[in-house]
Amino acid sequence: MFDRIAGVYDLMNTAMSAGLHHRWRARAADIAAVGPGSRVLDVATGTGDLALELARRVCPGGEVVGADFAEAMLARARAKAETRCAEIARPRFERGDALALPYPEDSFDAATVAFGVRNFSDLRAGLGEMVRVVRPGGRVVVLEITAPTRAPLALFYGLWFDRLVPLLGRLAGSLAAGVPRPGGGGGRRSGAIADAYRYLPSSVRRFPPPASLAAEMERAGLRDVRYVLMAGSIISIHVGTVGAGAP
Repeated sequence: MFDRIAGVYDLMNTAMSAGLHHRWRARAADIAAVGPGSRVLDVATGTGDLALELARRVCPGGEVVGADFAEAMLARARAKAETRCAEIARPRFERGDALALPYPEDSFDAATVAFGVRNFSDLRAGLGEMVRVVRPGGRVVVLEITAPTRAPLALFYGLWFDRLVPLLGRLAGSLAAGVPRPGGGGGRRSGAIADAYRYLPSSVRRFPPPASLAAEMERAGLRDVRYVLMAGSIISIHVGTVGAGAP
């Protein structure tokens, strides 16, 4: 699914968030509290926007690795890095499964994930892997969509995510189907994009609320877990510190 939506992913993010998703990623990078010389992993990196934001903070001498299992997403992330980054600040993008990260323990000073953790098929395993690869004292940061519960925002949220986002997905699918592609398949691609943006609202509804996610992060071995809500409680950023001897 993520390979199929890679071509419209950035456009849809901008449309759904009115362009604010870059600001939210910048805030998550701030909360990761990394600096020159730091080594950072961005899990489920997608098209690489958070990894690129982190790369600005770790130079000179640092490194950012973006991992994802969708090769089409990674291809777009690499293309962005080629045009936007000097060689010294360029993240490395590589294939990796969030539930079985291909990195040794204590490899990074921080690990982040933006709008990806609700797609983990096993939330506890995914959080545990992020904790495993971060050194004691390093941070794990989770940026995610959450569902507000108070009116009138909850009503607007339901209208936006349950009605308008799927409509945007259908429009994006129609536009993508109109772009010539070797071998055809425009109709299948259009349907896949529309299905993906029907999946998005359902994935948010299934995801634990902020307090429950904080508890899951603590169970994964993080301490001092806290979170901030933004955009009228539609966006949450959670952060925790890896404790010594974390599982």
